[in-house]
Amino acid sequence: MAGSLLDNLPLDWVRAFEAAARSGSFTAAARETGLTQAAISQRIAQLEARLGTQLFIRQARGVVVSVEGEAWLPYVSHGLATLDHSAQELFGIRRRTLKLSASASMLTHWIAPRLAGLSLGRDVQISCQTHVLAAEDLREGPMVRVRYGAGRGDEPYKVRLFAEALSPVCAPDLLGQGPWQELPRLAISGPREGWQEWAGLTGDAPTPVPRLRFDTFTAGVGAARAGNGVLLASLPLVQDELATGRLCRLSEAELAPAQSYWMFASDRTVTRKQWDTLCQALYDPDETATLP
Repeated sequence: MAGSLLDNLPLDWVRAFEAAARSGSFTAAARETGLTQAAISQRIAQLEARLGTQLFIRQARGVVVSVEGEAWLPYVSHGLATLDHSAQELFGIRRRTLKLSASASMLTHWIAPRLAGLSLGRDVQISCQTHVLAAEDLREGPMVRVRYGAGRGDEPYKVRLFAEALSPVCAPDLLGQGPWQELPRLAISGPREGWQEWAGLTGDAPTPVPRLRFDTFTAGVGAARAGNGVLLASLPLVQDELATGRLCRLSEAELAPAQSYWMFASDRTVTRKQWDTLCQALYDPDETATLP
């Protein structure tokens, strides 16, 4: 449009305004954009001069977004987000390999069975890697991460894959040998709640004390299937074992921990379209958490 205020308007001026207005600080905007505070201030001043409008009120203790700046901010944020997403889809990530990092148990019992037929684009290979140490995330660079926890993280893409639920299971051969509470118990090291929490929920005795403890959920499931005892299992992860009768559920009661498995990714790792495809494949359709 002839004579538009936006003619030849540098995009970095607009990005400086959006970061500062959203964060409420020139200093925070400088950290986010990798510029100096002086550079942010200069670009916003140039933008204000071009628009003929004061976007910030300068005070001794900082800046405050003006009425005009506050009114313009949602339009700018939406416009920049649209530009970023469209650029990603059309010109951005063209990696031939997408790394997906998760525990061996999660890869075995949840992710691998759901990857059949999944495509993230022509010639894009999904490389599944077993997560061993938290520091691995820093060494391996950009990747999609699946972690057990409360979902804390700064990544723009984040979703809880399912609601965790724990209940005792055992092999069919152990049934009929008296009350299941008297059978040997199996334990798994790690962040999940265990037999003490189960006793607190149901009133069952916390004994017998488990004599077999495993460092992975997969090993615990294998021991339960072999008839070595009762496992307090993640019900979502033993769906197939329960459906095929390899394991039997022993109680209708369920522990419902606040923590569960979350999937995270940066917008430098996947496009929005790829993220949506991953969510469609790995997200539990019965999950009550809201997809991003």
